[in-house]
Amino acid sequence: MKWLIVCVALLPLGSMAQVINNTDPNQPGYNPSSQRMQSQMQTQQTQQQRKLQQDQQQQSQQLQRKVQEQRDSASQRVLQTQPGATTAPPVQQNNN
Repeated sequence: MKWLIVCVALLPLGSMAQVINNTDPNQPGYNPSSQRMQSQMQTQQTQQQRKLQQDQQQQSQQLQRKVQEQRDSASQRVLQTQPGATTAPPVQQNNN
């Protein structure tokens, strides 16, 4: 008998969950504002992912430039420390 009372008490909660999660516009309980919010959140997430990818790409390019500059600098130091070295202008490499 007690389980029957518990089931009857929980029945409205189950139907409310269906109404809240309803995403079909042809069904009763469809909530366009929740659909709109979900769509906005997905759009925002996509924009954030794109921004993150751009930031990572920029950081990678900056790191590559810095490493190349360090290599060039090290090469120049080695050349300048060689006996009979002449001071030639640094060689610019464009890897873009």
